[in-house]
Amino acid sequence: MSHQEHVLGIDIGTGSARAGIFTPDGVMLAEAKTPIAMHRPAEHHVEQSSTDIWRAVCSATRRAREAAGVTSDSITSMSVSATCSLVLLDQQDKPLALSPGDEAWNIIVWMDHRATLEAAECTATKGAPLRNLGGVMSPEMQMPKLMWLKRHRPELYAQIGYAGDLGDWLGFKCTGSLERSVCMLSCKWTFDPRPGHGWDHAFLKQIDMQDVLECARLPEQALPVGVALGQLTEEAADDLGLTTRCTFAVGMIDAYAGALGTLGRSLADAPERRLAVIGGTSTCHIGALPVRREVPGVWGPYPGALCNGFVANEGGQSITGALLDHLAALFSASSEFGDDLHGALSDLLLERLAAGDPAPDTHVCPDFIGNRSPLADPKIRGTITGLTLDTPRESFIKVYWAAATSLVYGTRAIIERMNAHGYAIDTLHLSGGHGRSALLRKLYADGTGCQVVLADAPEPVLLGVAVAALAAQANGEVLSVASGLSPGEQTLAPDQAMQALHTARYAAFKKLYEGRLD
Repeated sequence: MSHQEHVLGIDIGTGSARAGIFTPDGVMLAEAKTPIAMHRPAEHHVEQSSTDIWRAVCSATRRAREAAGVTSDSITSMSVSATCSLVLLDQQDKPLALSPGDEAWNIIVWMDHRATLEAAECTATKGAPLRNLGGVMSPEMQMPKLMWLKRHRPELYAQIGYAGDLGDWLGFKCTGSLERSVCMLSCKWTFDPRPGHGWDHAFLKQIDMQDVLECARLPEQALPVGVALGQLTEEAADDLGLTTRCTFAVGMIDAYAGALGTLGRSLADAPERRLAVIGGTSTCHIGALPVRREVPGVWGPYPGALCNGFVANEGGQSITGALLDHLAALFSASSEFGDDLHGALSDLLLERLAAGDPAPDTHVCPDFIGNRSPLADPKIRGTITGLTLDTPRESFIKVYWAAATSLVYGTRAIIERMNAHGYAIDTLHLSGGHGRSALLRKLYADGTGCQVVLADAPEPVLLGVAVAALAAQANGEVLSVASGLSPGEQTLAPDQAMQALHTARYAAFKKLYEGRLD
């Protein structure tokens, strides 16, 4: 590409759509963000609207391009990362509404847990696809969600003309192509991309979902991340403020974009020691090896989900940043910390930490909506212990501290499980909102005993999407593109003086799980 050409990265998160304009050497010129609406019609039900998300994507794209000061026809390639939410369209490719309202609420959001029973039934089959899921099906995956619809909303299920991950839907919306990303299909749909595998029809029969391939229009093969999906249609180009010259490259789940943006350039150097930690509303932990490793309670192995030549494993925590926000909403004293509550608490707790444990008797089990990894138990619920009759302000500070440490100990438990099954993790590549918190950065290093690598790239997730967009013009060579981009990075070593504090707190954390983490 010439220096007059640019690429567009789109990231569709839980609460917003973001767009970033990048140069060919991976420098972000501008970014814009537009919020996304969310609908909670019942307990454990969380929905969004593809109409609303498309508006947000178009708004963010237009504003990012204007802020970057580049012309529409200079953007020659784009890609997407997105949450693993399930988009439903009818047989005319219109939004298939789950709930009534002004918006067509036609997306089951990733965190929706309505299909917990169906997920357990999938696990009980002991089918072959479970060997690629750490042995346990999650209600956050797509087959249980579609099983729930077939059972509880059969009239709606019969109208499905398309069902797809949010990122794949955006590719369909932009190009008209029904092809899907290997990242989405293998991570969330039970598709096995290894030669001679693909869809497991015996498993689909066991769960009474033989018809899902046809009704969802699922393909028989998956495309690698970073290959060209197609050119923008005239309608999509007009909406986005781009041109049909722009190529849409196959995208990935948002966590994998964060891993690609932080870990991709380091995979040639002892990959068994490295773990990408993408912390935001939830936290994903992605490692990748040249060989297949099955890790109980950790999703994967997923060949090619991150890049060709590597097999990924993914551990996760369903709510992390969202837990800290939730606790702030529960405690009225949170209002005393101003508009930047998390920043203020970070500063305060770092000051207190210098004198010892800020709340040695207060502990939190952070799994308010279940444990994704390493226990893979969606029925676990949160716990707060050790409260006394402190002032409301002091109680909130102590609970916030205990919750923040518990998030890091959850990561530590995932690392221990992965290290017992072929990894030797001692380095974390941290990105997302957690990487912007001075408190969490220190806790990740001290609480796990790992060194923490922080990329200087301002938006590692968008950078990972830009890598996929650039790869479309480099024969889909995602890893070589990532290796050629070298944003600076900083390394934070664990503070040995904090070892005793975290050893004690981690032991108390594990007791909350009644020995299941030992």
